[in-house]
Amino acid sequence: MRATVRDVAALAGVSPKTVSNVINGGVVVRPDTRERVEQALEQLDYVPNLSARGLRNGRSGAIALTLPEMSSAYSAELARWFVELARDRDWVVQLDQTANDPERERQLVSRARAHLVDGLILNPVSLSASVLASTAGLPPTVVIGEVEPEHVDQVHVDSRAAAHEVTTFLLDRGHRRIAAVGAPDLTADRTRITATSELRVLGYETALRAAGVPLDPALRVPLPGWSTADAASAFASWLDALGDEPLPDAVFAFTDSIAFGVLHVLAARGIRVPEQVSVIGFDDVDGAAYAIPALTTVSFDRRAFADAALDLLTARIADRDAPASTVVIPHRIVERASVAPR
Repeated sequence: MRATVRDVAALAGVSPKTVSNVINGGVVVRPDTRERVEQALEQLDYVPNLSARGLRNGRSGAIALTLPEMSSAYSAELARWFVELARDRDWVVQLDQTANDPERERQLVSRARAHLVDGLILNPVSLSASVLASTAGLPPTVVIGEVEPEHVDQVHVDSRAAAHEVTTFLLDRGHRRIAAVGAPDLTADRTRITATSELRVLGYETALRAAGVPLDPALRVPLPGWSTADAASAFASWLDALGDEPLPDAVFAFTDSIAFGVLHVLAARGIRVPEQVSVIGFDDVDGAAYAIPALTTVSFDRRAFADAALDLLTARIADRDAPASTVVIPHRIVERASVAPR
């Protein structure tokens, strides 16, 4: 049986209220009394009942963080910052993933309506994010990523603008035949097209049009998933299908994990980077600087990203009726060795 506050009080010879004051802080307790209570807490291996506490004060001390997947370096780094910064706010974080499945996303959001959490941070699958058409019954919610509903607090990097800058960066270095690895599969179910891929391909195409470079659908490389293994397999198959067609001048990989798969395939085939093909990624994960060659990529401050989302969630918990806010995290291109110089 788990020890209760009354058990601790009886062992320490104090009232249950005194035990609560020691546990929760904020009330001065005599040092000798505090010591007896703390010894009793340790002896009984007391664990606070957060669910009961939540029923009393309306707060659970927990928030939910839902990401598309957990296996990538980007997701791991982002989740780490959420956990660290949430702890500074006295929150614990419940992690879950949608696996980029709209139905699974709906199930997780439905569960969020029933679970005792103070707030929800959601990275939605699709741009329209119809799952958030109504926030009725949801805990305070912040979206990380770009979605169309304007009634939800949001934090994101401007994927379309960043993709435009990446493509322009490659064009300025003389590249014209630029492959987009991670572009949406136009034959796939529309609900399976992720917001990130949709926006990044729009930025890519806009930059090509602005430079007068014809769009070539053959240079769009869709992936079954955005893992390094998925990217390596799909990119290798795409290269095989080129036949007598020339190699791309450059590859815009929509994430660093994708870029690592591309670099692996090119190296295995003896294709030199950047002498024959330039490669650029997106996210600037820790491993990007240690790739061979070191990966040029889009960078943004993930600590600032998580901090902004938690700030918005804190404000939303305090005022459920406040107007929705959007925070755009600045980005920049970090030049390394994987893109040929001018």
